[in-house]
Amino acid sequence: KDKEEDETTEEDSCSQQNRTSRRKNYQKKKSDGKKAGEEGSRQRERAKKTSTKDQKESENKERKTNKKGKEEENKQKKDRKNSTSASSNSSDEESLSEEELAMLMEQVEQKKKLISTMRNKPWRMVKKLSVLREAQAFVEKFEGALGKGKGKKLYAYKMMMAKKWVKFKRDFDNFKTQCIPWEMKIKEVESHFGSSVASYFIFLRWMYGVNLVLFGLIFGLVIIPEVLMGMPYGSMPRKTVPRAEQATAMDFSVLWDFEGYIKYSALFYGYYNNQRTIGWLKYRLPMAYFMVGVSVFGYSLMVVIRSMARNANESTADGDDDNFIFSWKMFTSWDYLIGNPETADNKFASITTSFKESIVDEQESNKDENIHLRRFLRVLANVLIICCLCGSGYLIYFVVKRSQTFSKMQNVGWYERNEVEIVMSLLGMFCPPLFETIAALENYHPRIGLKWQLGRIFALFLGNLYTFLLALMDDVNEKLAEEDVVKNITRWTLLNHHNSSAGNDSAVTPPPLDPADVPRGPCWETTVGIEFVRLTVSDILVTYITILVGDFIRACFVRFVNYCWCWDLEAGFPSYAEFDISGNVLGLVFNQGMIWMGSFYAPGLVGINVLRLLTSMYFQCWAVMSSNVPHERVFKASKSNNFYMGLLLLILFLSLLPVAYTIMSLPPSFDCGPFSGKKRMYEVIQETIELDFPLFVAKIFSYVANPGLIIPAILLMVLAIYYLNAVGEAYQRANAELKKKMQMQREEEKNKRNNKASTNPMLQDLEDLLTPSTKSESNPKQAEDKKMESPDKTSPVGKQGKAAAMDGSPMTPRRGVAFTPPPHVFVTQPPALGVWSPYPGQPRPRGHPAGPVPGRGRAQPRY
Repeated sequence: KDKEEDETTEEDSCSQQNRTSRRKNYQKKKSDGKKAGEEGSRQRERAKKTSTKDQKESENKERKTNKKGKEEENKQKKDRKNSTSASSNSSDEESLSEEELAMLMEQVEQKKKLISTMRNKPWRMVKKLSVLREAQAFVEKFEGALGKGKGKKLYAYKMMMAKKWVKFKRDFDNFKTQCIPWEMKIKEVESHFGSSVASYFIFLRWMYGVNLVLFGLIFGLVIIPEVLMGMPYGSMPRKTVPRAEQATAMDFSVLWDFEGYIKYSALFYGYYNNQRTIGWLKYRLPMAYFMVGVSVFGYSLMVVIRSMARNANESTADGDDDNFIFSWKMFTSWDYLIGNPETADNKFASITTSFKESIVDEQESNKDENIHLRRFLRVLANVLIICCLCGSGYLIYFVVKRSQTFSKMQNVGWYERNEVEIVMSLLGMFCPPLFETIAALENYHPRIGLKWQLGRIFALFLGNLYTFLLALMDDVNEKLAEEDVVKNITRWTLLNHHNSSAGNDSAVTPPPLDPADVPRGPCWETTVGIEFVRLTVSDILVTYITILVGDFIRACFVRFVNYCWCWDLEAGFPSYAEFDISGNVLGLVFNQGMIWMGSFYAPGLVGINVLRLLTSMYFQCWAVMSSNVPHERVFKASKSNNFYMGLLLLILFLSLLPVAYTIMSLPPSFDCGPFSGKKRMYEVIQETIELDFPLFVAKIFSYVANPGLIIPAILLMVLAIYYLNAVGEAYQRANAELKKKMQMQREEEKNKRNNKASTNPMLQDLEDLLTPSTKSESNPKQAEDKKMESPDKTSPVGKQGKAAAMDGSPMTPRRGVAFTPPPHVFVTQPPALGVWSPYPGQPRPRGHPAGPVPGRGRAQPRY
């Protein structure tokens, strides 16, 4: 037992020793593992540090190599640019295929189209600018790559030149716009007073341009050659003041009547010599004078007809804005490129004025009136205006006849000398307001009323002018009769002077007779020219005085006295003045008619008119902006200015008739003017053809001047005018019919859209009424379909089946699908007695056995 106990104790001790040794070994292994892990982590950190250093060094090396590579690439690009075109073309052909080039070309064209239509896009300005920059950068980048082969550089050069040309044209257009005279003034007037008032200033600017050309013709071809190459002042009787008038030739009253030194100057017809050629250039002054006089009318006729044709084309090219006028004005009137505050104010005023114009047009189109009363008032107004016209014509004829008696008297006062001009100016000042007062009875649309007013004032001025001309022709006939007597006296005076100095057969040359002592004829051409110059100057003075007194002083009185007056001067009498469109337009037209008639007898009259138009533009613009107010009924001027041009064309034709009559019928004065010594003025043409041209040219002109050719040519022109007029009317009717068809088609489309919009809610109501019965019938099918689709919801077959089920449902609301009728409810046979069965559409209860049921057919299979 003791041995066994010793053995057991030895075994226990051995096992304890083994355990302790195992523990020590395990602890050693643990410590060795920890040390090894720490050493590994240290090695890893060292490796990471070394790797990061290596990476940084490698990155720096790569950056250096990239920089070197970029520099090399830039050098290579420069070398490629400097290299031959063959290598570049081959590389481009390799880099871009034909499909890529086609796509690139299409993209470039789209970008160009976007650039051209950028202003019409309803985007914000920031988006517009960004998209525009992107499109321009794309076009600049890829446009040069559209060339092929050897033509790439040529194509790129062409595109560059095309861009430069477009930029040059745009800059040149801007330069031309800046060079248009008074453009900003007219825009400012239009923004505050409407297009009708601005049309007058546009017409005034156009007249100024025409008169500048006429002044250049007369001044450059008639006045300058006579002053530089003709006989000097005092060398001839026609260029010298008579002895009896020299004492008062420089008095202001004499000069104000265009007598004295002004009468014997280059301003009038009588100053010019009748020598066939003058100066070392052998300049044919009489021929130049005649041709310039004819070219004044020819150029004016051409310019007026061309302007009328251009205005007609502009009026027919623009479409009618009769649809959605106020919507277009509300949403599209503002210009978002405006950057100047003053321009923005003008644009705001212009939009407000355009709304007023459109409101007036809309009110006039919807106005109801009493037709019989309106007709009676219009007839009464026309009768009163005709009486006024007849009275003014008789007054002018009486005054002209009276002035002829005053001209024969001596010591006549200033009023008697200028009575004709004063009366005509006063009639032109007071008759238009009287016509406007009478026209208030007619109650026309403002635009139509303006045309009637213009026509009546035109008739007034025309009657006054032709009454003046008829009375003036009587004076001319008296002067022609006086010329025959003076002509004989002049010849006897010159003959007696020659005989007295050469008497007694002496060989001494007679002393020259002083030109101031030679008897003079009345020179009726200069007299007519003086009358036209007086009329022009008096019209200028009356116009300016009327503006100062009737507009400016009136506005100052209303403005500053209104605070201490008994009633409201601004709202009542006298109030601020409105700009008289009709009176100013007709004043311009008839002033131009006097210029056309008088320029043949007074070449300097065109220069006076140029100064008048220049000062009128500034003076009237100032008066309008400072003293006038817009019309109570602001109306829109017609798109074409052809009514003004039509009046101007008519006055041009009427002013041509007196000049043509004097050239063809009356003999020129014998001692003044370039046509003196001839029976008729037109003989200068025959003289030039006979002496300066070959014989066959004279024969050709004689054949052309034959009445047998002139009359058929006139008839042919009349037929051509009639044919073209008929064709134009046919085109107008066709355009009107096309507009009606387009309007009807637009209305039909609008009605279709309205009908669809009105029927859609009704159909939706029907769907809502019919869907509950169909839903209960389709519930079992939908549950079974869900069970069938549940095992494979994501499979394409399941999706296709679901889509088919959705397509098959008749009441599924989908966009673009027409409404389908509701499904029919099948009526079955009545169920047998004693056997219960569900109604159609009613679900079968769970406890009901599956299988055939009498009256129901086969049941649904159970899954």
